[in-house]
Amino acid sequence: MNLSQTRKGELAIIANELLWGLFPIITILSYSTVSAVYSLAFSAMFSCVFFAALMLIRGKFFELRKEGIYKHILIISFLIGWLYYGLYYAGLKFTSAGNASILALMELFFSYLFFNVWKKQPFSKEHTTGAVLILIGAVIILWPKEGLDFSGGDWFILIACACATLGNYYQQSLRKIISSETILFLRNLFSFPFFFLLAYLLQATAPFHEVKGVLWLLILNGFVVLGFTKFLWVEGIHRISVTKATSFSGVAPLSTLFFAYIFLHQSPTLWQWVSLIPVSAGLILLTYEKKPAK
Repeated sequence: MNLSQTRKGELAIIANELLWGLFPIITILSYSTVSAVYSLAFSAMFSCVFFAALMLIRGKFFELRKEGIYKHILIISFLIGWLYYGLYYAGLKFTSAGNASILALMELFFSYLFFNVWKKQPFSKEHTTGAVLILIGAVIILWPKEGLDFSGGDWFILIACACATLGNYYQQSLRKIISSETILFLRNLFSFPFFFLLAYLLQATAPFHEVKGVLWLLILNGFVVLGFTKFLWVEGIHRISVTKATSFSGVAPLSTLFFAYIFLHQSPTLWQWVSLIPVSAGLILLTYEKKPAK
């Protein structure tokens, strides 16, 4: 079966979101012994190793010699590797995980403003409706019982989402020149030392015996969550618009519910089951393609 480039992009993003649902589960399991910033630092380092191996297998190391790519790489590393993750983790210090998860969905709003309002990229009514339905479904899943109490840390999350949108623009542009694995190898190469420095400045601790105890989780996080899923993301936005790709973000909370039931034995609530309705309808509309007129 020959799939269109659009369909390949959609499948890559959906697979990315399904696997990204593992991130909170791995985080919960690893944070029991290693601090958040060290977990991120080690995961980014292992992700760098993953992409180096992928580049070696696919013969992509020659791309490191291409002229004009490092300006974009530094911008991407700064916007996503440093600001996005740094602000997001800083925000978590001053707000709840529920608030952070809901506010992270604002990336769709920033993507729409940047790509579709400012850059004038088309976005059909069907796709707009689908994006709104998935957003509603995600909010139903994530909305905290006590309500959304806006705090100072929430501003960090919002700024982080804006940084991610701009970073995706540069990633999408650079993908036309070099491969996804090269982009992500360099992004992690410039990012993980920053995370270790940040951990040191925050006086976080990571004794060897504690790191060793969750080493397999950190490798899994680096290879799968910060590795393979990010590869799928860059490949996806190479084929479809960033706004459309970001619209699928509501799938990740559903995936997290599934993995939480499997690994943490947490059963979904009634409202979380109800969220399947708008999310499913939104997926149908987002992947809808008008047939060309004969």
